[in-house]
Amino acid sequence: MENHHRTLLLEGQSRAYITGTVEYMNNQWVFFDDESDEATMLDFFTSHEIEVYYHGHWKRGILQENGELKFQAESFSLRENDSVRIRKNLTLSLEMLLDELNDDAFLQFITTLNSLQFSIYDCIFCHNHLSFLEERKVRQGVNFITFDNGDEICGVQHHFSYYQKQRDRFEFTKSTGKRIIIERFE
Repeated sequence: MENHHRTLLLEGQSRAYITGTVEYMNNQWVFFDDESDEATMLDFFTSHEIEVYYHGHWKRGILQENGELKFQAESFSLRENDSVRIRKNLTLSLEMLLDELNDDAFLQFITTLNSLQFSIYDCIFCHNHLSFLEERKVRQGVNFITFDNGDEICGVQHHFSYYQKQRDRFEFTKSTGKRIIIERFE
């Protein structure tokens, strides 16, 4: 699987974006989160990629100062009450863990998580023990990841053993008691 396919799989995850509207108040653009109604200064996202809902579809651009969005060769000025969405960031430890997984383990992990009604963007905690073993020839241990989709919690233990062969075992346990174990050997 190419990085492009991984990126598409991550971009297609539910709850991957913070969605809201923008208002111009006191000479500044303010972003209001639809879910929490929290206000954030839009300047906080300057030079980041954001999307604006324009003519029936999401248009992606880089936020410039003063509410300007820079698309490939054009600019777009935000308007009062425009719908905007901003991609959530993954925790660094989870992002590093996903990069370490081979394609099969990555795909199995994401699809199983999604089948349990969780998104990779629901991660609220990740202890990536694997990242502490970079220089070792034999790398084995357990990573702990916790997800919260707003209705339920899911704890994941990722048991790994990377030496002559690569072994990944994911144990998913939901707050309802439902458990799923998947294992991959190479």
